[in-house]
Amino acid sequence: MDKHYKKEGKYSYFEAGEGTPIVILHGLMGGLSNFDGVAQYFPTKGYKVVIPDLPIYTQSILKTNVKSFAKYVKDFITFKGFDKVILLGNSLGGHIALYHTKLYPEKVAGLVITGSSGLYESAMGDSYPRRGDYEYIKKKAEDVFYDPKIATPELIDEVYATANDRIKLIKTLTIAKSAIRHNMAKDLPKMTVETCIIWGKNDNVTPPNVAEEFDKLLPNSTLYWIDKCGHAAMMEHPDEFNVILEKWLTEQKL
Repeated sequence: MDKHYKKEGKYSYFEAGEGTPIVILHGLMGGLSNFDGVAQYFPTKGYKVVIPDLPIYTQSILKTNVKSFAKYVKDFITFKGFDKVILLGNSLGGHIALYHTKLYPEKVAGLVITGSSGLYESAMGDSYPRRGDYEYIKKKAEDVFYDPKIATPELIDEVYATANDRIKLIKTLTIAKSAIRHNMAKDLPKMTVETCIIWGKNDNVTPPNVAEEFDKLLPNSTLYWIDKCGHAAMMEHPDEFNVILEKWLTEQKL
């Protein structure tokens, strides 16, 4: 990924390929590497894959909320000179993608959400203050996946470090509250952009009924399931995720 990583002005991002831009938004604990499968596959299929580093822990506390992150994404899309993009988001990234689409529908050609917050929040608020407990954090990280082995020691260490950083912890809880405050239930029926919903059947963080609710409320959505899969489908089943996404993009002529 490194050779495709760029820093320009206030933005740091991964970029590969040429063609229709797919802008990918990572989650709260997620990094750019969560999307390795997508980032390797779609540049070979006529798409430009762009993954900005979201300023989740680097903005002032007043700008640590879903709406400010959505504005950041809009500014980034403008900075890159993209007319319209396909937005893909996981977890908090899905919520930011949804909120961005609500605010700036003219910028979004298609929307893809997986394990997205925005309707149901249990992911963070209940448990984060238990800082020093490594085993607890390990269990929490493993619970994100159907196969706990996906939670590598590196990934667990990263989550543990975040949970033990006082400023990051405060910002994590601020974002959790913001996610609840920016519930999308009333907005979704007015959002007409074509939406692909890809969900793990075994998602413990945003359970399957959340995907069904998104599908019910969004006027132009298609829901796809991945079996034996938790909260981060693009990490646990990258090949199946890519096949579903490519099929949907083809059907929508995107």
